[in-house]
Amino acid sequence: MRHFIFLTQEGYTFQPNSESATPDIENLQVLGIASGTDEQNAFDNFIKENEYLLDTDYEDVAAMELKNEKHYYFSLKKNL
Repeated sequence: MRHFIFLTQEGYTFQPNSESATPDIENLQVLGIASGTDEQNAFDNFIKENEYLLDTDYEDVAAMELKNEKHYYFSLKKNL
């Protein structure tokens, strides 16, 4: 089974404690993660598990394959 993360460039993100009406960060929105035999099968599984997304305004979705399921966490503040 292969693992994929699904992303979109649609939508906006604000940094924590922002008081601006304008988005602060240009980035990708993570819609979710799913597994499948290939990217299409994983996308089909992703939609089955998250049918509510069909009722949103998101349209363009990109899939990126995750080579493993390891997680790494970092702190921006500790790197200063």
